Amino acid sequence: MGEHQHGRTGTEKGDAGDGGGPASGEEPGAVAVPSSVTGTVSAVAVAPGDEVEAGARVATVESMKMEYPVIAPIGGRVHQVVAAPGTAVSSGDAVLTLVAAASGSAGAGSPGAGPGASVPGGASPAGAGSPGADRGASVPAGASPAGAGSPGADRGASVPGPGASVPGDVRPTAAAVPVVRRELAELRSRRALLEDAARPEAMARHRAVGHRSARENVADLLDPGSLEEYGGFAVAAQRARRSLDDLQRTTPADGLIAGFGRVNGDRYPDTADCAVLAYDYTVLAGTQGQINHRKTDRLLELVARTRVPLVLFAEGGGGRPGDTDTTTVTGLDTMAFALFARLSGLVPLVGIAAGRCFAGNAALLGCCDVVIATADASIGMGGPAMIEGGGLGVVAPEDVGPIAVQVANGVVDMAVADEAEAVAVARRYLGYFQGADADWSCADQDRLRDVLPERRAEVHDVRRVLALVADEGSVLELRPLVAPGMVTALARVEGRAVGVLANNPIHLSGAIDAAGASKAARFMALCDTFDLPIVSLVDTPGFMVGPEAEATGLVRQASRMFVAGAGTTVPWCCVVLRKAYGLGAQAMAGGSLHAPLRTVAWAGGELGGMGLEGAVRLGFRRELQAVADPGERQALFDRLVAIAYERGKAVEVASVFEIDDVIDPADTRRVITDAIRSAGPPPPRTGRKRPGLDTW
Repeated sequence: MGEHQHGRTGTEKGDAGDGGGPASGEEPGAVAVPSSVTGTVSAVAVAPGDEVEAGARVATVESMKMEYPVIAPIGGRVHQVVAAPGTAVSSGDAVLTLVAAASGSAGAGSPGAGPGASVPGGASPAGAGSPGADRGASVPAGASPAGAGSPGADRGASVPGPGASVPGDVRPTAAAVPVVRRELAELRSRRALLEDAARPEAMARHRAVGHRSARENVADLLDPGSLEEYGGFAVAAQRARRSLDDLQRTTPADGLIAGFGRVNGDRYPDTADCAVLAYDYTVLAGTQGQINHRKTDRLLELVARTRVPLVLFAEGGGGRPGDTDTTTVTGLDTMAFALFARLSGLVPLVGIAAGRCFAGNAALLGCCDVVIATADASIGMGGPAMIEGGGLGVVAPEDVGPIAVQVANGVVDMAVADEAEAVAVARRYLGYFQGADADWSCADQDRLRDVLPERRAEVHDVRRVLALVADEGSVLELRPLVAPGMVTALARVEGRAVGVLANNPIHLSGAIDAAGASKAARFMALCDTFDLPIVSLVDTPGFMVGPEAEATGLVRQASRMFVAGAGTTVPWCCVVLRKAYGLGAQAMAGGSLHAPLRTVAWAGGELGGMGLEGAVRLGFRRELQAVADPGERQALFDRLVAIAYERGKAVEVASVFEIDDVIDPADTRRVITDAIRSAGPPPPRTGRKRPGLDTW
């Protein structure tokens, strides 16, 4: 006919097995074995006369750089090879033909060859009366292919690699030993290089100074098995100076473990997702290289999208000058610092410093909402090399920014003994932003009635009050050694996370100095940023006064409290424990005693527009000066102070409705929980509530 039809048989094309001449003597009942794709025959595994079993791979067709098997639909004898290697075929074209085996010969007893079975692969079933073939017979995909010793098995056959999935493939039985494919074995070998066990000498040096590995810290932070690592196979950008094998063995992940996992998933299953960046000090001193900067950028962009908390393990020496595979000259176009800073106020950021943390690593650490540091941490914006290079002398790494300095100045929020404690504190801190605890307990609230000294002039430690008001074991204090007169802590009341501001009379009688005001203002912003209600425990004579206080910039710092308080949208509950005087008391209530959702005072509370003694000296100066006798003048002063005290008692202040109520101290928890509950849940977040969280 001169026209090649889809699904043609060997009689329409030269028999390649017989020298490519025209087919002759076509045997009745021959079954075409077609190609399933359009392509080129790359291999034929059989020759005319060979016996094959149903499901055997008899040829291979290459299409779009991929190999497609041609499978025998029935068992039988190869009658004719229609398309030799190199022949172009269309989908459905016959590659060869088979004559069904006679009963009892190869393939005749193949499973599934009974009446009514369909032929796989689009082949035409054997016609009626074909020798050895039941009408409509086919062989299922599970039949055994021709073995290694089958006729024609060595004639250019293209056999799939171990584990390849093709029609008619024979799967191993349960007793068979699984064969690991080459690419999977290579993957496992490469992945093994990421583990600590692959670098025993480096690990030994790191552990000799009392540190855990970066992977151990990440494993401790995240719930078991939850890490999804990004860029683990990255290596340092130093291929121009070192072999790839060396880089793979000594710079795994380019010194930065990056990924996502879960934290506290057993307690907060719906909010457990968390991101982690962990610099690996055993790889090039935890420095920031070209590739790990790209990993950082990638993860930070994903954190901005997914809005999950981020924990940073910041041990490392900053920028890395030794990378060669780059066109970078200064590196000042690096986006990591801008991307990290943009997360401030969007998601909780937790920084952990252990050992040496300098330069770029310290810059990222300082962007975090809270910094946790171990006893051996040394933190600085430049390491020893930069200090010496700047002509500032030779400084040992541990003396750059030791923990004693960085705790006292407020860089470190929580000082811990070691990395294990640091991780435990980080997990605990994240929990306050993950949800409420269903299981909680509290102390006997009757104890609050006697927690303060009876004498109004006797100091006390407000932490004792906080421990009784909060759920047992729920208080986590931030910056305890900075401005000790102002306590800032995260806690829970009936399982609900809150932020607590509290004056501590044990320092400066509870007066608010510049450092205390700054600490309080920043804490207000932290709580508001992440929708934590604020509980204010007030016991203050007001802002600190005097020339020395003013030399610290008190005016600006004190005013920060008013600005920060006015900028909050979370519910406040203000409890006057004892003294609430002047502008300092107003600042502790967010700017006004009527600014909180609820303002109450304990029965022994006393309030005033300023300190009683100062108010009497200022308001009754003439009367006091008119009394010549010093003894009588002091007696008059004491009487006036007593009158002012009586007028400033909490119940008297409540009588003119300057506060909402006066309560039994034992009812404090109930008042707090009722106030917070009445506010309802915070509105859904669509972005940051504020441009960023003040780092100080």
